[in-house]
Amino acid sequence: MLSRRAMLAGGLLGGLGLRAARADVPAIRLGSLPFGTSTWEAAVIKARGLDTANGFQLDAVKLAGNDAARISFIGGQVDTIIGDLLWAARLGNDGQAVRFIPYSTSEGAVMVPPDSPIKSLKDLDGKRFGVAGGPLDKNWLLLRAQARDAAGIDLERATEIAYGAPPLITLKLEQGALDAALTYWTYCARLEAKGFRRLVGAEDIMHALGVAGDVSLIGYLFQDATVKEKPEAVAGFARASRSAKDMLAADPSTWEIVRPLMAAENDATFEALKRDFLAGIPRRTVAAERTDAEKLYAVMSRLGGARLVGKGAGLPPDLYYDNGRDG
Repeated sequence: MLSRRAMLAGGLLGGLGLRAARADVPAIRLGSLPFGTSTWEAAVIKARGLDTANGFQLDAVKLAGNDAARISFIGGQVDTIIGDLLWAARLGNDGQAVRFIPYSTSEGAVMVPPDSPIKSLKDLDGKRFGVAGGPLDKNWLLLRAQARDAAGIDLERATEIAYGAPPLITLKLEQGALDAALTYWTYCARLEAKGFRRLVGAEDIMHALGVAGDVSLIGYLFQDATVKEKPEAVAGFARASRSAKDMLAADPSTWEIVRPLMAAENDATFEALKRDFLAGIPRRTVAAERTDAEKLYAVMSRLGGARLVGKGAGLPPDLYYDNGRDG
């Protein structure tokens, strides 16, 4: 029989061997916000073992907010975050190469109360209008373009605008302090569950501006150096992300993993969030995404100017990550 000391030594060595084996698997550090939907996807990847099956280890790093996420990404404390296409393009055009993996086509919408007399963009004239984000928010720029082209109204001049964080803008709309609000899709879903109505969605605006399909304006961002340093792990991450989305779309039981993270206080809210998440799963080729994104970039560049896009005249040539080419 082995002595107790030998058994302990064997256990220690076994543990070290296990840790060494895990250390050989490259890690992808995902920076995620407390209530960001990337936590939903990450939970599925971990619960279903999609990271190890694709040759990497997913490490979720909790971050306090968007500013913290950007700082951590630029500083290399995390390998990837969910980020804005425009910000990624600006980094690339300024010399810091970033790769973009489309994450979701769900964006946001203009929401109005259930009994609102507002039926069209023209009806926003003179109204109290909330905008989640700031004057350079991409959805706001696209809405301004659509309102001008389709309704002949300059929303920046014709409405009483209040900018703010999405939770605050949504709360003010619920309280009646605003007549209408442009907010992010997760807040739209929660408002719809309470009977609020969509006036126009960001996807509808994009189509009206001439794009052929739904466009992902948010995606996973990787620094080009990370892609070159651990190409197989990044390719594995892209595959795992797609597999997690496919599981959520095809197997309702997968949502049992996600629901505790959704802060959905009732079934109506859960179903609305689930519906809009699934509707936003990207289904198009990288080439198709880029073609339409270029059109929207031109619109936003014209309205936002250098403050928004920096010195870039278009999307950087290698902005989009192509798993087939890069992985």
